[in-house]
Amino acid sequence: MYLVGLTGGIAAGKTSVAKRWVELGGHEIDADVLARRALEAGSPGLSQVVEAFGASVLDENGELNRQKLAEVVFNSPEKRKDLEAIVHPIVRRLATQALATIPEGSIAIYTVPLLVEASVDLPFDFVVTVEAPVDKQIERMIKNRGMTAQEANARIAAQASAAERANRADVILSSNQSLGRLLDDAEALWQEIERRAAAK
Repeated sequence: MYLVGLTGGIAAGKTSVAKRWVELGGHEIDADVLARRALEAGSPGLSQVVEAFGASVLDENGELNRQKLAEVVFNSPEKRKDLEAIVHPIVRRLATQALATIPEGSIAIYTVPLLVEASVDLPFDFVVTVEAPVDKQIERMIKNRGMTAQEANARIAAQASAAERANRADVILSSNQSLGRLLDDAEALWQEIERRAAAK
């Protein structure tokens, strides 16, 4: 198996790139999906979160109220670290389990926004970061996710910088262009990834 790490800032275009790569034959594991699984109702992870942050982060059905939790952790770096200490180890275990199910000879894509922040140490063969200017990220979060400018800025501030991600990556894909051009660049890069995987 050839393992590609796909990261990037929030609202930079990772999801679009990952979707195109799956269409081209890649097998994606999404860390955000795993993070939601880690905190499902009745899970040990959710119990730890309630213990750390109180029952106010639950909704009336006993499920995690993500908006409430976000309001708590994105306003306190200390509380965000407490949450990460619970979630990151569970996500890593789930990712390792998921990777073990991918057929031999395949190209696996691990889409992980917090690759730098979580010090993800999976045996990546190739790491790609998708980047956009901060004003574009904020614009997209306001338009597509219904966030306020303040909420968008808090999310960006909580992530590694573009420079930190670039330092960890082999290639930077710019999404400061039309979606069509980004996907063209992603497709060209996929061909390079396929060549590298074949030569491994």
